[in-house]
Amino acid sequence: MTDHPAGKLSHFDAEGQAHMVDVTDKAVTDRVAVAACYIKMAQETYDIISEGRAKKGDVLGVARLAGIMGAKRTSDLIPLCHPLPITKVALDMTPDATLPGIRITATVKTTGQTGVEMEALTAASTAALTVYDMAKAVDKAMEIGGLHVVLKDGGKSGRYEAS
Repeated sequence: MTDHPAGKLSHFDAEGQAHMVDVTDKAVTDRVAVAACYIKMAQETYDIISEGRAKKGDVLGVARLAGIMGAKRTSDLIPLCHPLPITKVALDMTPDATLPGIRITATVKTTGQTGVEMEALTAASTAALTVYDMAKAVDKAMEIGGLHVVLKDGGKSGRYEAS
């Protein structure tokens, strides 16, 4: 399954070799992407985090900063991503007693020639991994899941919203 207009994956050339997509001729436009995921945990772990009692400190605050850093380093982690001038990264870390756990939403913006979906996905996943790292001493069974693009807008392909 592909979303590429030509019906093929854009990161491979005619011979099947991986390459960075040439965005030279693409228009510079405002672009935004929102990605989301969650981290489920034991009720005790949820209580520790949501009540601010973690021994390592402010779990959600540190995870928010880690997500921002992750977005900024995406091109260092994902081989074919372009380094981008990110203009905004925001993370929403919402405790959810029904999981129990934390729902994470990352919003990334730029003005450029390519989108920021990978930066948003990296921000959300890095924040979730940081929550895990900071709370693993009390709960090694935490589960990270649901990572997906919620919204993408800007550029030639236009707007995408998850259903």
